[in-house]
Amino acid sequence: MVGAVQSAGVVVTGAGGGIGAALARRFAAEGARVVVNDLDAAKAKAVADEIGGISVPGDASLIIEEARDALDGTVDVYCANAGVGSGGSEAAGEDVWALAWDVNVMAHVRAAHALLPDWLERGSGRFVSTVSAAGLLTMIGAAPYSVTKHGAYAFAEWLSLTYRHRGVNVHAICPQGVRTDMLAATGSAGDLVLRPTAIEPEDVAAALMKGIEENRFLILPHPEVAGYYQARAADPDRWMTNMNHLQQKWETTE
Repeated sequence: MVGAVQSAGVVVTGAGGGIGAALARRFAAEGARVVVNDLDAAKAKAVADEIGGISVPGDASLIIEEARDALDGTVDVYCANAGVGSGGSEAAGEDVWALAWDVNVMAHVRAAHALLPDWLERGSGRFVSTVSAAGLLTMIGAAPYSVTKHGAYAFAEWLSLTYRHRGVNVHAICPQGVRTDMLAATGSAGDLVLRPTAIEPEDVAAALMKGIEENRFLILPHPEVAGYYQARAADPDRWMTNMNHLQQKWETTE
């Protein structure tokens, strides 16, 4: 059992399926009290009923107060997991870009804005951001997703460096492919880049628990991502050339 989450009040957004549901199940198994959030009320209720949690459906940006009330006034851990996997290029519609920014970045900002006053006053709190390896590297065929996941990572990094000395712990989870509906929606690009090494949502939840135990900011369910990240930083032009080769390979499969 992970002592830091036993009896904790935990909110997991986007928890009707995929990574979010796996996180909710794992937190409950560790003895936490879990609020399950999802836009799909039926899915949120199903997961909450399964784990003995509390269903609070709706827009993740707007449920902080209701979730806090459901947890007897205190949110100890907030998992900003809800996200959209928007594909496309620079030519994607303004609405596509706006939705990606709102869900993948601004929902995290709004949650932190609502949670931090209480956390800073009592000197403790834990913010978990489900980012993506795309937030450290990039993903072919998905400009809105890649750009906004970079933003999500940058915001988590900023939170950590700004508030860690005041008791706020931040974790950024950056997996590559995970066997979820979002992976299925990535099409041929996902088949080429992500599916060969895809893991289960439960593996992501296990990596998070280990990261919480070790109090690590960056959590890599695919350990090889660390090497890719180092290679990108050490020689950006070589990295871009290799990624462009991957882009060209993908274009031949389209």
